Amino acid sequence: MNIRYVFNILSLILKYISMVMLLPCICAFCYKESFAWEPYVFVSVLSFMLSLLMKKNNKIEEEIDNMTKSEALTIVLLSWIIFSLLSSLTFMYFGLSPVDALFESVSGITTTGATVLTDFSQYPKTMFFWRSFSQWLGGMGILVLFIAILPKFAVAGRQMFVAESPGASSTESKLTPRIRQTAAALWGIYFGLTVIEFILLIYYGMPVFDAMCNSFSTLSGGGLSPSQQSIMAYGNPKFFYVIGVFMFLSGTNFALQYKIYFKRNILSVFKDDEFKTYVMVVLIFSLLIALTLKYHNIYGFIKSLESAMFQVISIITTTGFVSVDYETWNLRAKLLLFLLMLSGASIGSASGGLKLLRLVFVFKYLKRQISQIYHPNGVFPIKINRVIVSEDVVRQIVSFVMFYYLIFALTAVIMVYTEKNIIVGTSAAIASLGNVGPGFGIIGPMGNYSSLTCLSKLIFISNMLIGRLELIPFLALLHPDFWNFKKTYKLPNFIKINK
Repeated sequence: MNIRYVFNILSLILKYISMVMLLPCICAFCYKESFAWEPYVFVSVLSFMLSLLMKKNNKIEEEIDNMTKSEALTIVLLSWIIFSLLSSLTFMYFGLSPVDALFESVSGITTTGATVLTDFSQYPKTMFFWRSFSQWLGGMGILVLFIAILPKFAVAGRQMFVAESPGASSTESKLTPRIRQTAAALWGIYFGLTVIEFILLIYYGMPVFDAMCNSFSTLSGGGLSPSQQSIMAYGNPKFFYVIGVFMFLSGTNFALQYKIYFKRNILSVFKDDEFKTYVMVVLIFSLLIALTLKYHNIYGFIKSLESAMFQVISIITTTGFVSVDYETWNLRAKLLLFLLMLSGASIGSASGGLKLLRLVFVFKYLKRQISQIYHPNGVFPIKINRVIVSEDVVRQIVSFVMFYYLIFALTAVIMVYTEKNIIVGTSAAIASLGNVGPGFGIIGPMGNYSSLTCLSKLIFISNMLIGRLELIPFLALLHPDFWNFKKTYKLPNFIKINK
């Protein structure tokens, strides 16, 4: 791995991050919050200065073309960490402690939607705009955005694209001949759906600022709302329907949506194993929860079905919006929601979690193993969307699922021991790793993470990053070959040590 390449490309990314950080100043100007622009200008200048310090030469295009997979993984990992740290400085300006500020920052950028804020009235609109907008950037991936709009990433941005969206390696990255066109197409769909939702929410009466922030948080699968009571605060069923539809779309593979919108291949939805599973899971779980709520006389059947479907879509897409306080539901209904936290929606979508396609694969893998017990010499290929999955991919998916649930189990054990509460510890572990946001108990839909210990928050910060980047960059760090640096590399000027 060539460190010079890494720092040079990071310098380019930091330069454009410095421009992104100025956008909240527009919000501060529009709402006459004269003091709220200061942290974003400061962080913008800081990001630009870091960019200048990291830059070693002007051969960035050549270095992008020569980028290896390990360098791409390092760049993606460091970009997200640096962006999170820079963003956290803006939250510190508004009075949050360093740990809380980093938690809020990472929660937004990774589209987790967990919060440590207890009184929303203390903070300006500009801060809430940045929370939602940073989620929107993280939903599709800020590096994917740069690949889409910057000519310098036109050739070899594929390595970073796949590194930032590991589940998309076999779908989105091959939608078009050029990776820049692919990134632009995906961001075009993402942006277009956001605008449509924004217009519909305004049309049905939501205030412009709230409509903008909630649209950002919906399509990103994030769920941070400018209202302390999430979508429940608005009390308008039309908002629930609009947001529910767009949450569902945010959890649908964007490659599949590309085929529908641009290729007019509507029949592709009937051939996609994951999408059929997605629809089936949403319908079955919605009906089961609705029947449970009706049986326990919590709501009438129509209200039960509406509330159940909204929360099922919200949890499976890891958005975390709430239309009702599901903490008041019975244990059976909450157990069904917890099971959805363990899955996530579609690969190649804005949702977090393990993803349904991997679960579909696991069930087919187990079926094959059982068949081989009875027929040891039989050949039972695993097919996804009528395509045989190679044995290399089989091993990768099985390993991924094992590591995912291992991290969840270890985090849950530590959290239960630290917080001395099995419900909070277990739900917080999967809510952070799966980028869901709210859990159960004090971190439920009407609660927050503010009362947790600093150690718990730091572990959840790690979980949120690991979950959003889907383990790959972090697992790569465990391999010795990852740390094979080229002997010719030179450290940037600002970290050289004078002897």
